[in-house]
Amino acid sequence: MLDFTPVRNKTLTYSDLCRDLTKADLHRLTDEMIDTMLAIIADAKDEDVDFVPIDPAANDTFGIPEEKDLAWTLGHVIVHATASSEESAALALTLARGLPVEGRSRYEVPWRTVHTVAQLHQRLEESRRMRHAMLDAWPDEPHLDTTYTPYPSVGPINAVARFVFGLSHDDSHLGQLREIMRQAHAEQSAAHATH
Repeated sequence: MLDFTPVRNKTLTYSDLCRDLTKADLHRLTDEMIDTMLAIIADAKDEDVDFVPIDPAANDTFGIPEEKDLAWTLGHVIVHATASSEESAALALTLARGLPVEGRSRYEVPWRTVHTVAQLHQRLEESRRMRHAMLDAWPDEPHLDTTYTPYPSVGPINAVARFVFGLSHDDSHLGQLREIMRQAHAEQSAAHATH
């Protein structure tokens, strides 16, 4: 997997991180990320999917106001992360085709509809398939000179960097997934100890 630490510390740009990556690398990195998420939730039970962790840092500035400070469940994190990476893959496809990016390309499965481990697995595998399909739709000679600037702090990025931007977002949620699983297991252990 890519190490995003230098990018987050602003000692490396996304463009520099992605300079030598190929489409084959993006396929491999996609599989590594999905496999990592699946490994994190490997021993999850259905009750873990709706488990609400303690998260004093919860601050969803993009969500609805009444859910701004709501701690995210496993289901919420998975549907959010996969939606963001799929958006990055879609925008990367647009750039690879030599077209300008205009607006967002995002759909997120409503997190309140996700209650089972099977749904988490289905969502992750569906996201894997969708990301691979969008990479497969790139032209044989992608327009890697076509760029746009999603955020001033990021600078101009091309199709490869846009795709990797989604993987970086996934990566930023891995610790959150691990912490939710840790808290869910701790609560289950405590419940079993009292019975």
